[in-house]
Amino acid sequence: MNRLGNATFENYVGLEQGLSEMAYQMVAHVLTLGYAVMLAGLFYFILTMKTVSPRYRISSVLSVVVMVSAFLLLYAQTQNWTSSFVFDVEKGRYFLGDGQDLFNNGYRYLNWLIDVPMLLFQILFVVSLTTSKFSSIRNQFWFSGAAMIITGYIGQYYEVTNIGMFAFWGAISTLFFIHILILMRKVITEGQVGIPEQAQKTLRSIWVLFLIAWMLYPGAYLMPHLLGIGAEGGLFNEAGVVARQITYTIADVSSKVIYGVLLTVVARSRSLEEGYKD
Repeated sequence: MNRLGNATFENYVGLEQGLSEMAYQMVAHVLTLGYAVMLAGLFYFILTMKTVSPRYRISSVLSVVVMVSAFLLLYAQTQNWTSSFVFDVEKGRYFLGDGQDLFNNGYRYLNWLIDVPMLLFQILFVVSLTTSKFSSIRNQFWFSGAAMIITGYIGQYYEVTNIGMFAFWGAISTLFFIHILILMRKVITEGQVGIPEQAQKTLRSIWVLFLIAWMLYPGAYLMPHLLGIGAEGGLFNEAGVVARQITYTIADVSSKVIYGVLLTVVARSRSLEEGYKD
């Protein structure tokens, strides 16, 4: 099972079992959907930027940057998928191509390394902190966000070859994730003070969305082993391959596009209260 070294499990499934036409196309389509939604989100944030007061507009600018980054890297991820597998006419399945590129989820991690700090910074430009210092929260967001992605990136290379190292780096990444959750809860709690009721409700919705969307990422990280260990159990098959990419895509769309839209709603509500007219 180590013929491909530290390649991710999608490659081992493609080498040993192959992928059915349905499984291969489902992944290709969900990856395409992912970058298409990011492109749609880019236009939304550009077109709605002037509907909020200039003091909150930096949040929309960051959303634009996130959309561009996500679109480009998810497009590269899609191309990586289609170039990694070749259809075997005799067997009627897609297999890892001889001499082809290996499929690598690293494109997503590169995207997250760019986007996660900005996604966390965004909310700081929409709410007003009552007791915490802006610079302190910003720096903690940046450090824990980057550390969470880097350690997770390292861990994913061991998901087939070394379960101990896979779990070790995943656990370290989770510690930074917990720190981010604590910080985000603090920011949202403080941010609800003194703002319109509708904006408070939206901030509470953002907290629920944040919890659900960001919890999907460790689920996708653990996908090959959710029901067992390695090839002897779990989702070490085409179902796991499809489920992981669907989970990642749902999480990306929720934590980037929907999150950005909700922040725009909060900024719009605060802008109207302050008398801003676009």
